[in-house]
Amino acid sequence: VQLVESGGGSVQVGGSLRLSCAASGYIFSAYWMSWVRQAPGKGLEWVSDIGTTGWPTNYSDSVKGRFTISRDNAGKTLYLQMNNLKPEDTAVYFCARGRSSTTIATNRGQGTQVTVSS
Repeated sequence: VQLVESGGGSVQVGGSLRLSCAASGYIFSAYWMSWVRQAPGKGLEWVSDIGTTGWPTNYSDSVKGRFTISRDNAGKTLYLQMNNLKPEDTAVYFCARGRSSTTIATNRGQGTQVTVSS
């Protein structure tokens, strides 16, 4: 399993970023996928997940209405569109295969840094 995130960066409050996650080494379309994040000094926080066909989608209360998860099974890519970013969104964002905390911990990428400044 290889997951490579990209698209992070530094933005101002209210800005937008689109994260991508390129997957390889397994049948991408057969698995739920998740986004999780880790802020400085904190543990992993679940952000969103998506079913194998692109539905259903679930979001944490902290990002609901601002973030959109999607996937391209043909291209083996997972996305996270992040709008109206807030300073508390600052974190390293990881994509992960699966939904459970155990699976996420052992099947995630190297992460991409998102920094939101006011």
